[in-house]
This record gives sequence, structure tokens and C-alpha cells, in this order.
Amino acid sequence: MKANKLDYLKLHISVLLSGFTGLFGKLISVNESLLVWYRLLMAYIIFYILLLIFKKLPVEPFKDKTKMFSLGILLGIHFLLFFGSIKYSNISVGVVCYSLVGFFTVIFEPLVYKHHLSLKELAYSLTAVAGICLIFNIDANFRFGIVLGVLSAAVFALFTIYNKIIGTGKSAINMLYYELLGGTVFISLILPFYSYFGGVKIILPDLSDLIYLLILAFFCTIGLYILHIQVLRRISAFTVSLSGNLEPIYGIIFAILFFHEAHELTMGFYSGMVLILLSVLLQSLSKPESETVMNC
Repeated sequence: MKANKLDYLKLHISVLLSGFTGLFGKLISVNESLLVWYRLLMAYIIFYILLLIFKKLPVEPFKDKTKMFSLGILLGIHFLLFFGSIKYSNISVGVVCYSLVGFFTVIFEPLVYKHHLSLKELAYSLTAVAGICLIFNIDANFRFGIVLGVLSAAVFALFTIYNKIIGTGKSAINMLYYELLGGTVFISLILPFYSYFGGVKIILPDLSDLIYLLILAFFCTIGLYILHIQVLRRISAFTVSLSGNLEPIYGIIFAILFFHEAHELTMGFYSGMVLILLSVLLQSLSKPESETVMNC
């Protein structure tokens, strides 16, 4: 089916929602481990209730459930590292490091699919690495946050690759359900270690945090994923991926508008960001458009 204007509107709304995710990382005052736990738990409960109402509770073989559950663990780790990056640096650094997902995908895909490494794509990706190194060397205050952000991008690259493999022929609704469940259980299990070794107290969020968490869970987790499902029926995966490259730009704009982060960012940051965006552009232009559509 040919895409219409509404489909492209949904696509860009999903990108905007993704850009807002980093903003909530700063707005929500609780530690990153509690933030991720509440986000996943709330998203799972809301999603479960919606599926119960519409009588669409997933039914999958145990083996497939286990695989989807494992993907949720990767997603939980990514969330922890991503929000940790924002907490220990700022929104701009966190979302720029996210741009390295392409670099890690270029590295991991040949290992997973057992095919040759593309030297051209590697060269493009190394441009992004140069950008991160430039930020890392100049902005010393952000170094720990940058390390967490880079690790977050690496984990998300693995999540994306295996999500594509495991999700072949599967309902995206079922995938989301078991991924949310896996992430929630995993974070619940490691939270006591955070509490013991990191001095993190398990507290109830205050009213403002609760509102932000509900928005993050419903709109920027469930809503975001559902929009992706809808647009991937009619828009090529390449176009969706290309539009997703706008997320760091939106994230930085929101950070400057709402948190006035411009005064925290040096020329080293902006120079590194230009290299990263150049890498994203080159990779996007080099990819042939695919008409692969997610099965719903």
C-alpha cells in the first residue's frame, strides 16, 4: 500500500516522541535505575491492561517467549546506560552518543550474520567515532556520561539486530509485551544491588515525577512503538530509519530550549556533533532503500 501524508505525520510524531525521551531523563528526579524500573513497570502494566481490554493477550511457544524475554533484558540494560549517560552528563551528550548505534551495527552485523564487513560503512562510522573522541577529549566533565552513552549505543545496536532476527514472522504486539516483561523482571532483580552498593533508596516518585513517568511509559514507550508498527506497514524500513536520525537533533533542541544547555556546550562538542551527523548522513545515503515491512 502506498504511504499517504498521515503515515508520514505519524512517522515524524514518533521521532519527536523519541527526542523527548532524553528530556524526561533530566525532568525525572529519581536515580536512573529507579527511573528505568518505573518506566518499564508502568509501561508493562498499562500495556497488559490494554491487551486485556481488547482481548489480545499474546500466545507464543515457550521457546519464543524466552527469546523475546531476553530481548527485554537488553532493552533494560540500554535504558539504564542511556539515562545514566544523561544523569552523569546532560541530554545533549546522551542523545549524541546514541548516534553511534550505526557504528556498532556495522561492527556487529557481520559477526551475527557471518558476512563480510563493509569497509565503506566502517569508514563512515569511524567519522562518528572521531566526533565522540573530540567531545571526549575536550569536555572532561562529561567523560563518564560519554562512556555510558557509548555503551548504551552498543547495547541498542545488539538489541536492534536480534530484534530483527527474532521478530521475523512475529506480531510486534507480542514482541513488545514480552520485551517489556523481560525488561521489568531484569531491572527488578538488579535493583536491590543498586540499592546496596549504590546507596539507591527505593522511593515512591513525587507527583511531578509520577506524571512524567506516566507520560514516558505511555507515550514514549508504548505509543512510540505502536506508531512504528503502523508506519512500517506502509513506509519502507529505510525511510523510517533515516527519519530516526533526526532524534539527536530534536533531543539537543529540546535540551537547549527547556534546560538552557547551550552554555554548557563548547566548540569541541559542536565540532564532534557535526562529525557524527556527517557520519549519519553518509551512512543513510549509502544504504539502498528497502521495502522490508514489520509483521504486525
